[in-house]
Amino acid sequence: MEEKSVNKTNSNGYTFMFAIIMVVVVASVLAFTATSLQPTQRENQRQEKMQSILATIGIETDRAGAEELYDQYIVEELSLREDGSVDEEIDAFTVDLAKELKKPVEEQVFPLYMADVDGSKYYIVPLRGNGLWNAIFGYISLKDDVNTIKGATFDHLGETPGLGAEITKQWFKESFEEEKIFDENGNLVGVSVVKGDIDASDKDDNQVDAISGATITGDGVSNMISERLKRYLPYFEQQKDIKVAIQ
Repeated sequence: MEEKSVNKTNSNGYTFMFAIIMVVVVASVLAFTATSLQPTQRENQRQEKMQSILATIGIETDRAGAEELYDQYIVEELSLREDGSVDEEIDAFTVDLAKELKKPVEEQVFPLYMADVDGSKYYIVPLRGNGLWNAIFGYISLKDDVNTIKGATFDHLGETPGLGAEITKQWFKESFEEEKIFDENGNLVGVSVVKGDIDASDKDDNQVDAISGATITGDGVSNMISERLKRYLPYFEQQKDIKVAIQ
């Protein structure tokens, strides 16, 4: 009797059944854990988004304090259409640019955030484009002339550490501060990431210094800024209180 029991537990069928049971148990535990963590993950992402938006206007905070400061400084959120009209039915904060960019331009929604910091008004535009390996994204804020950059923040999904991933570094982000997005003729050109002898003090040349060895990522940043900002021209052109002459 004892020998039959030993043979039974050593059989292939028993091993196979035990493996199936373990897989099911582990999969169930992982699925339960992932489902349980989803609300926390979503909340963390929401707070991190607020942090990034605030950072472009010089408001630094941790995740815990992000929502309070966001409510304090962000005074309006708009969902714009291609013609510059405002779509009142769409919550700008929930717009996913990764999904929007897969649509034809005429179907896309363009979120715009407006901030007021000590009486100064800023327009904050979400950015998304392509780097060397994957998506790059961020936010850029414009002063009330809709020409001068207040600040910018960038991130990525898979750029090379020490090269393209340098777009997240403070020195790179700071190089965009006070740069102009319109050229001397009033044409929106954005800001180009350029190799060579760039004068960092010249804020009217529409250029910042490139990251060494990261040409494709730099080009992606340049293209992303100009492409996204141009989508907001129809709205800006309709605003009577904007100081800059837009062509």
